[in-house]
Amino acid sequence: MRYDWMDAYLLQKRGVSKDFQPVWNWIRYQVGGKMFAAICLDKQGIPYYINLKVEPAEGEWLRGQYADMLPGYYSDGRNWLSVKPNGQVPDALLRELLDKARNLMLSSFSKKRQREILGLSVCGTDCQTCALYDQSCPGCNAGNGRVVHAPAGKSCPIYACCVNRHHFVNCQACETLPCALWQTVRDPAADDAAFAESIRVRLANLKGG
Repeated sequence: MRYDWMDAYLLQKRGVSKDFQPVWNWIRYQVGGKMFAAICLDKQGIPYYINLKVEPAEGEWLRGQYADMLPGYYSDGRNWLSVKPNGQVPDALLRELLDKARNLMLSSFSKKRQREILGLSVCGTDCQTCALYDQSCPGCNAGNGRVVHAPAGKSCPIYACCVNRHHFVNCQACETLPCALWQTVRDPAADDAAFAESIRVRLANLKGG
């Protein structure tokens, strides 16, 4: 298969897992337990199709443009696309389609469940890396924004803006990211350099999420 980067590319995405379905002889890539892409293997273990989730209109258009793209094999042909693993579909295009397939499946979950799958707070903090997580703070998703630094009885201002006001999954959907509100919600113990680094990391998490 010419797209030998596919496995590593998908598994470095947040929330993505893979398994092997022996009855189908497929390597399946999932988000939240739902398959969004697969490598279909023959009896010798050689890939013969890459299946991926697709918007029906885009799938129809792509099949008209590329001879190596077909209606989804053993799948709903309107909502799935099959790509020949040794064809001429550009690598960059396949990466883009795999990203879209993951995002399509991710968006099928509730916004709260999406945050759980991604393992990020609304501002991109990976709660698992925080010393306060599960000690004095449940994380903004589990606590509906009532995290350790929030005003008593209220949600974190960033959570309140993102989830309660705008109904976003996370701040990645905001056109003004990082907004002025991010500047006002900071660890008072962090100096300017540490705070700037925390913003960089959170933005990278959201972009990679």
